[in-house]
Amino acid sequence: MLRIAFAFSATLTMFSCLAAHANAAQCGNSAGGFDAWKQQFAGEARAKGIGASTIQAMMATNYAQATINADRGQRSFNLSLDQFLAKRGATTIVAKGRQLKNSQAALFSSIQQRYGVPPGPLLAIWGMETGFGAVRGNQNMLSSITTLAYDCRRTAYFTEHLYAALQLIDRGVLSPAQRGSMHGEVGQTQFMPKAILAYGTGNLDVAANALNSAANFLKAHGWRAGAGYQPGEANFAAIQAWNAAGVYQKAIALMGRQIDGGE
Repeated sequence: MLRIAFAFSATLTMFSCLAAHANAAQCGNSAGGFDAWKQQFAGEARAKGIGASTIQAMMATNYAQATINADRGQRSFNLSLDQFLAKRGATTIVAKGRQLKNSQAALFSSIQQRYGVPPGPLLAIWGMETGFGAVRGNQNMLSSITTLAYDCRRTAYFTEHLYAALQLIDRGVLSPAQRGSMHGEVGQTQFMPKAILAYGTGNLDVAANALNSAANFLKAHGWRAGAGYQPGEANFAAIQAWNAAGVYQKAIALMGRQIDGGE
């Protein structure tokens, strides 16, 4: 009897999962199905407790063709390390990073005391991501994230970020008009919505908050005070968690070492 009950329960679970999959908003690869997808997704978001005004803001988003083009054309991560460093202006980032390390010494000292992360990797990330806050993107964050959640290439990944973005808007942390980069990254260190929920320490358009948030992220991903962060050293894994591209990871580690006084 127990075996029959278990089998019946398993069958119900299977059909429940199939029904949920069948009812889920269907992805697409062009603008054609975007509005229909938003209508379906709105019902799912409402069921998860997202507020009416936030859902209305999502429904007003436009299909972000520029975001799709950027998502399909990421070629710089295929460069060699030297090519990547040259393309990203590593010499300028290191020089400016050293200046900021000195001029903002009190800020970086407080961050290191709290999180154990030295200035170098944080300045390398800040310089690499936005040119130390100069270039933070001018795309509508919600349109970018909604478009990528609809797009079939990485639906599951960006759906999680869309729900996070909607929660942040519900809470008043972000505005529906928030501007960001092509994939929905926002702030001086370019956080995605899920990362803002988990590690954000304030308005990320403010440099001090963005840097504290980046250090909080690294610490949460295993950063240990005093350990090295070059490839093969203990803290390199935390840098790997920041960005999946190997050439980016090595660039951050190298520039960070140079900013911190290494060769």
